[in-house]
Amino acid sequence: MEYTRLGSTGLEISRICLGMMNYGSPSWREWVLDLDDARPLVRSAVERGVTFFDTADVYSFGASEEVTGRLLTEFFPDRDDYVLGTKVFMPMGEGPNKRGLSRKHILSGIDASLRRLGTDHVDLHQIHRWDPHTPIEETMEALHDVVRAGKARYIGASSMYAWQFAKAQHAADLGGWTRFVAMQDHYNLLYREEEREMHPLCRDQGVGVIPWSPLARGVLAGNRTRDVRNTTRASTDSFADQLYAEADFAVVDAVRALAEQRGLPPAQIALAWLLHKEAVSAPIVGATKPGHVEDAVAAVGVELGADEIAALEKPYVPHPVLGH
Repeated sequence: MEYTRLGSTGLEISRICLGMMNYGSPSWREWVLDLDDARPLVRSAVERGVTFFDTADVYSFGASEEVTGRLLTEFFPDRDDYVLGTKVFMPMGEGPNKRGLSRKHILSGIDASLRRLGTDHVDLHQIHRWDPHTPIEETMEALHDVVRAGKARYIGASSMYAWQFAKAQHAADLGGWTRFVAMQDHYNLLYREEEREMHPLCRDQGVGVIPWSPLARGVLAGNRTRDVRNTTRASTDSFADQLYAEADFAVVDAVRALAEQRGLPPAQIALAWLLHKEAVSAPIVGATKPGHVEDAVAAVGVELGADEIAALEKPYVPHPVLGH
């Protein structure tokens, strides 16, 4: 495993972040693993040097945070040995104040997350999406108060327009509040629209990029072809159908061709491409099988030449904004 700083902060993270959305309660999504099934996968990641873990309150409606807290406590004797992120914004109940980025929901949300995680702080508290109904000043001041209270060390954001992210940072500067240090966005070989505005902004501002769905929900790893869906998640994942289209399989073909040339799994090639991008600190990788963890960690050591990167990028077709 290799380690890097999250953006321009002093926080050191593993180059691979283990996404914990796959762990929690199968009643939320049928492909989600419970505590006992998740344990060997998290153990495998820890044994391979992964120290960065990402979850959210909405994953399995809190059960993911509970599983995450239990397993990290089992595998790390010291809280400072790992970096933990969670997120707030999505609906956590029927009431109008159980969602969004109001001061009320942010402050109650972090307390509920900490109870489920079994810790007194998270390292990275992230807003899961942009809230058009709450003034950004209210949101940024509430996040600042979370940090000042010692309940989070840093704050981050996820999937929004670059102008929105810039507005939030500007509001923090004007208010003397904590700035975002991370952007968790939708970025992979099939969806590269973040290269236009968001990633240049992040590089300029010293913000670390931690992409979600780095394998395009498994499409780049081969969990589906043009005609066949090879896994339970692939066969039930309607969201992926909204994100990716038939034209994207030309990129999948390029990944598969290079993987065959190099004698490597396609997942390693796709992740290695991401790890070569200057803006990216650590992709967030999901794992439901032991091989997923092994491929992710092995990708850190895969070097790609300029001609190989060009071959992977050549078939790309521009997309509308997706994932916000």
